[in-house]
Amino acid sequence: MRHVVNRLRYIASKRPQLSGGTTEKRFPGVTLAVLSVLASIGLGAVARAQEASPATGQPAELAAAVPSAVTETGAPVAPGWKFQATLYGWATALNGRVGVRGLPPQDVDVSAWDAIENLNGALMASFLARNDDWLLLADVVYARLDEDKVFGPRKNLKASSTMRQFIGSGVAGYRLPLGLPENVALSGTVGFRYQYLNTKVRLSSKVRPGSVSRSGTEDWIDPTIGLSLQWAINEKWFVNGLADIGGFGVGSQLTAQGFGSVGYMWTPSISSALGYRAIYTDYKNNGFVYDVTQHGVFASLAYHF
Repeated sequence: MRHVVNRLRYIASKRPQLSGGTTEKRFPGVTLAVLSVLASIGLGAVARAQEASPATGQPAELAAAVPSAVTETGAPVAPGWKFQATLYGWATALNGRVGVRGLPPQDVDVSAWDAIENLNGALMASFLARNDDWLLLADVVYARLDEDKVFGPRKNLKASSTMRQFIGSGVAGYRLPLGLPENVALSGTVGFRYQYLNTKVRLSSKVRPGSVSRSGTEDWIDPTIGLSLQWAINEKWFVNGLADIGGFGVGSQLTAQGFGSVGYMWTPSISSALGYRAIYTDYKNNGFVYDVTQHGVFASLAYHF
C-alpha cells in the first residue's frame, strides 16, 4: 500500500489553480496531515476487510459478535433440543366405583400393595423433548388388574373382576414469561389424555348355583390444560411437577392429574427420580361407570441425550 501514500503526498505538493487563475494558498503541514489521516483510515478499512471471518465472509469483529446467530455456512442456528426417555414403575392404588352394563356399580378399594399382588402385567414409559421455551411430552401406561371381592350380609356373594387399562397422554408446553430464575421453568400446557378400559365382572353366590357375567369396553379422549414445572436445584438435584384438568364433557365428565418428583443426575446421561402421581376420571356412558382415582408412589430411571 506504499504507493497509495506516495501518491497522496505528491498530490499535496502541487499548487491547484482556482477557476479565476489565482493561486490557492498552500498549507502544506495541515494538508499533508489530513491526507495522512485519510490514508490511514482507508488502509485500516482494507486491513479489516482482509481480516474478515473466513467462515462467514463478515468482518472479524461482526462475526465474533454473533457467534450463536449463524453457522459456519452463515445459516441460522436452530434452538438446541434435549431429549429424555424414561421407564418407571407406579405402585397404583384405585379408589372409586366401576360398573358395567346390566350390573350396578361396585365400589373399588384397591391398595397399592393389593394392586401389585393382583398385577398381571404393566408397561409405563414417557418421552420428553425440551428446548429453552418449548416442551413436548408423551406418556403411556398399560396395566392389567385382577381382583376377587366377597360381600353381602353373610359374605355369600363373590365378585371377580378383571380390568385392562391403557392411558396415553400428549402434552405441549410453552415457558411462561414470569421473570423466574433461569433454573426454574414454569410452562403452560395443552394436551390430551386417551383412556381405554376393558372390564369384566362375574357375580356368583354360595347359596345359589350359577353366576352372572358382564363385560364392557370403553375408550375416550379428553382435552387437557395445565402447568408444568422444572426446577434445577443445582447440577445434580432437580424437581419436576405437572398438574392438569380436562374432560369438560368431551370424553369424560372430568379428569385431572397431578404429580411431583425429586430426582438426581448420576451422570450427564442418567438420572433417577422418586415421586407421587394421581389421576382422577369420572366417565359414564350407557351404563358403563368409571369414577376412579388412581394414585401412588412411582420410581423412574431416565436416559438424557
